[in-house]
Parts: sequence; structure tokens; C-alpha cells
Amino acid sequence: PARDAEIIIMLAQLLDEVGIRTYELQLNSVGCASDRAAYNQALREALAAVKDRMCGDCRRRAETNPLRVLDSKLESEQPIIDALPRISQYLDQPCREHFNEVKRILERTGIRYQVNERMVRGLDYYTRTTFEFTHGGLGSQSALLGGGRYDGLSESLGGPRAPGIGFALGLDRFVLALQAEQSVAAPSFAPEVFIAPLGPGMNAEAAVIARELRTQGIAADLGDETFKPKKSFEAAERAGARRILFVGENEVKSGQFALKDLKTGEQVTVARAEIAARLKG
Repeated sequence: PARDAEIIIMLAQLLDEVGIRTYELQLNSVGCASDRAAYNQALREALAAVKDRMCGDCRRRAETNPLRVLDSKLESEQPIIDALPRISQYLDQPCREHFNEVKRILERTGIRYQVNERMVRGLDYYTRTTFEFTHGGLGSQSALLGGGRYDGLSESLGGPRAPGIGFALGLDRFVLALQAEQSVAAPSFAPEVFIAPLGPGMNAEAAVIARELRTQGIAADLGDETFKPKKSFEAAERAGARRILFVGENEVKSGQFALKDLKTGEQVTVARAEIAARLKG
């Protein structure tokens, strides 16, 4: 339970720190394999009497994967789904205790959540905890990121027993949520420096410098050695970079690089070892 809560707390902190603060945390437990099998059977039996009133997709899912019926967004099907059995009725005692402990830790750390028993994530490898962070500014596709525990995934792929928990993030939705919040403007994603390789063989040299800068917390974007200087400037401006660093054969040999401020036009020569400090300054 502590690991489950830990990753959820970490993700909540991530959203807070980047400026996404109106999210909602949806939380559920899908239990263990035996719980899931019992719940699937209960859903299948309950749906037998009502599936003819549902869409074609739900009628098919009622037979092949009843859990997916819970994902229906059709307004006319919501009363039917609301009357179906709940997963919490089928959790065994260890799974119930696990879920209660996850909730207890979240409550103690001030993480608000909603239990959403319809959020089963529809994938057979999930066990116990599942979660989604949603944002109201994204329309019907409101999930920012989501994940859960998957204790049996490694074994199902032929590997050793390896309990785990993880998540996936929708980058496009993440950016849209930031813009919807209006607390972090789009230019915040702009790189500090655009690295412009000049001439054949310079892509690799520019990539090395970019990696060095990124490991020091400096956002860097890369051009291409096929770009002429004018195209590099245009690409840097489109990216919203503050400065441009030229990486040519002469610069690499001498260890001295031209760094230009794209706003003021000021250009200075900087030694390789001092690039990061100059950019931070």
C-alpha cells in the first residue's frame, strides 16, 4: 500500500509544482485475479438482462470483456451502468485492507481523491490499486495520466515474479491542462538555448553539448547540421529560445563557442567548460 500511495503522492506533487492545481484524483481497487473473475461473472450475469438496451459495442463487450461496459460515455446508458454490481462488493479481505491503507495514507498526507468504482482501466494485468488524474479543462478526454498496480504482469510475459506499479502520461493533454490553468504560460516550455550545428559531422558534437546542458537542468533544443545559419535562427525563434549556440568545426577545435542573445543581439565567445554557467547566469 505504501508504494501505491507513494507514486500517487509523487504525481500529485508533480502536478502542483508545474502549476496544474485543479485536477481530480480518481481512485479504485480492482482487487486480485480471483476478485476480478468473480466480478466479471457478476457483471456478465447482470448485463444479460439489460444488454439489449445498450449500443452494439456494449452488447459485444458484455460477452467478451464486461469491465469495458463501464467505460461507456453514452448518456442513455448511464442509468443502466449505475445499477450494475460494484467492484467493492467482490474484494477479498486482503485486497480490502490494502485499499483502505492506500486511502489512509493519502488522507494523512492531504491528497484529495474520489473513489470511482467504474474506473477499472479494462486491462487484465492490473491488480488492486488503479488511479487517474483528470482535468476539467480537457473536455470528454479528461485523463491527464493514469496507472495502477500490476503484480502479475512480469509472470504473464514469461518473466520472474516482480510486483510493480506505474503510470502513463498524456503529454498533449498535459500541455493543454497547463494552458487551461493559465498559471503556467506556453513560453515556459521554451528552451533556454538552441544549439545550432554548422557543417558535416557537427550533429554529434551538438548532441553531446545538449546532453551536458540538460543534465545540469538547462533546457536545450537542437538544430541540424544541414541547416544554414538563417534557418537555424528561424528555428530558434520558432522554438522560443532565449539564446543560440553555434557548434562548428572551428568552435569544437578551439573550445570557444559563439553564444548569441536572440532578444538583445549581444554575442559573446564562451569557453566549452563555461557554457552552462553562462546560460544559468
